[in-house]
Amino acid sequence: MAPFVETKPYGVTDQPDFLNTVAAVETDLEPLDLLHALLATERQMGRVRLRHWGERNIDLDLLLYDDRCLDTAELVLPHRDMQNRDFVLQPLAALAPDTVHPVLGKTVAELWQDLRGRTKDAAAPGTDAPSAGTGTPAP
Repeated sequence: MAPFVETKPYGVTDQPDFLNTVAAVETDLEPLDLLHALLATERQMGRVRLRHWGERNIDLDLLLYDDRCLDTAELVLPHRDMQNRDFVLQPLAALAPDTVHPVLGKTVAELWQDLRGRTKDAAAPGTDAPSAGTGTPAP
């Protein structure tokens, strides 16, 4: 498991900061079965979905599953926006920097560097680069 990272909310910003991490797991479950197990765990922990990207006590996402690609109504692998989310890439780069994104063909470390560069450029006056919140280590 990677170190925890505390970040500002993503998407809906009128809520408390998030505490994020990633973990590598070994499983015999197929991707959709693993997703269902993650969602069941969220429900058991009391997660209630009131609004998209809203407050939650737990949020378990399936980001990667080896080098498999999947695009269904229920699950997209790899996670379709992980390359734009610092709260995903920062801990993932700490855990598995050499893992290659199966669609983009870049390592997690490269994706994290790219995002940090875009975030830095977005902060510079006169740029139109997309921005993303920056994570800070949780206390």
